[in-house]
Amino acid sequence: MIKGVTYFITVALLALASSLVSAYDPSPLQDFCVAINRTNSAVFVNGKFCKDPAAVTADDFFFSELNTPANTANEVGFNVTLVNVDMLPDQ
Repeated sequence: MIKGVTYFITVALLALASSLVSAYDPSPLQDFCVAINRTNSAVFVNGKFCKDPAAVTADDFFFSELNTPANTANEVGFNVTLVNVDMLPDQ
């Protein structure tokens, strides 16, 4: 009998706790930002001027150095090429 009560209380507490949690993007309208240096006709998001989402192309996300082989002669045998918004070309 006590096992059943303990189980019920545990399930009830988990259900209550999970109903209080909500993880979502409060403003999903800006899914990405192609940073540009020109401030005319741009949107300011998170400290960067962003290109108009309607004018974004695949070339805005191209980084030619990802095609260059990196040195993998290390202890773990791989390398990671880090790229951030400041390294992508300004179109």
